Amino acid sequence: MTLTLTSPAFVDGAPIPSVYTCEGRDISPPLVWNGVPNGTQSLVLIVDDPDAPDPAKPQRIWVHWVLYNLPPVSSGLAEGVAADALPKGTEVGLNDWRRLDFGGPCPPIGRHRYFHKLFALDVRLKGLNSPRKAQVEAAMEGHVLAQATLMGTYQKAP
Repeated sequence: MTLTLTSPAFVDGAPIPSVYTCEGRDISPPLVWNGVPNGTQSLVLIVDDPDAPDPAKPQRIWVHWVLYNLPPVSSGLAEGVAADALPKGTEVGLNDWRRLDFGGPCPPIGRHRYFHKLFALDVRLKGLNSPRKAQVEAAMEGHVLAQATLMGTYQKAP
């Protein structure tokens, strides 16, 4: 079985509803995953935007959410999930607002792409303390069993 990541709120490649953005309630969308491979010890979820600040001239990848050590028996996240409602054992990293929670799409210009990336790992990540995305990715190196991606787009209302 292949690892898959979907959302009941939007389909891959489609616009993300504004409720999940800075123009709405700025809450995380519901996510569902299936096909976690045998041997998985933990999952990592990273949400980022490679089009910042301007899709015509991207300069950096903006990180919206970093979750790691999600239990492999978990099957998704509820809409607007609060830190205290994350699956037991889940740890949170810093996003680019230097916060430990979800920060929704809020592009300054143009239509941006938002990649929700789920990784199945053969280890639990240790020794991290409110890490940034780069630290989580470095710790994951050599331990990824499978990956799934869900991409949504968003452009602010005129």
